[in-house]
Order: sequence, then C-alpha cells, then structure tokens
Amino acid sequence: MNPVRICWALAAVLLFAFVVFEGVKYGAVAVTVVVVFGLLPDVSLIGAFRERGLLRPERVRFYNLMHRPWIAVVLMTVGATVPLPPLGLGLRGGLEIFLAGLAWLTHIAVDRAAGFGLREPDGRIRPVGVRPAPAPPE
Repeated sequence: MNPVRICWALAAVLLFAFVVFEGVKYGAVAVTVVVVFGLLPDVSLIGAFRERGLLRPERVRFYNLMHRPWIAVVLMTVGATVPLPPLGLGLRGGLEIFLAGLAWLTHIAVDRAAGFGLREPDGRIRPVGVRPAPAPPE
C-alpha cells in the first residue's frame, strides 16, 4: 500500500470513530444525518456507468465534484463556527451541518483508502497516490 493511501486510511478510521461517537452521543437524528450524508457522494453514481467500472464521460465532472474533500470541510467549518439557529431537528444550531460534512468527509476518506480516487475524463478511476506516467515526447 502506498503512503498516501495509508494516510487516508488513518484519517478514515479516526473520522469513522468520530462519526460513531457523535451518533451515539446525539441519537437518532444525528445518525440519520450521518447515514444520509455518508451516502450522498455516491448519488453521482446512479445511472452513471457506461460499462463495468467506467463512468459516462458526461457524469465524470459531477462525480469528481461530489468526491472532493473541500465541500465537506466547508460544511464542517460552517457548522462548527457560524452561529446558526437550530433547524428544528432536536440538535443545537449548526450541529446538523457539521455532522453532514463529517460524514461526507468520512465517505471520501474511506474511498481514498480503498484506492478509489477521482475519475479521468474517460470515466476510469484515477488510482490514489499513483503518479500518472509522463506523456511520451513528441
């Protein structure tokens, strides 16, 4: 296993432990938010396969957007720092947003640890931590 995947695996374990802790601490509403947003990035896969393992080229951009960590980090930052009113789900203001970002980031970390990176324009998986071969000289 390459060092980048090992780092993602460590992050995945820590994030997953944090998600489980928060779910147990805050109950059913928190668990629901975590499950929904933990699965959300894979919504981009619904109907997106052209053949086994290859996404349709027109769906690659959406898949890559949903699997970039910055969206999850923004959600976590907003949920943790911006004073928000409660959404009426029984949790303190902003906690739902923080948990959504935490679950989303956990999903991405697990994917990266398993070797699933972003997608190439033709729909192939870009392996995590593997440098692309240099282009042949012209």
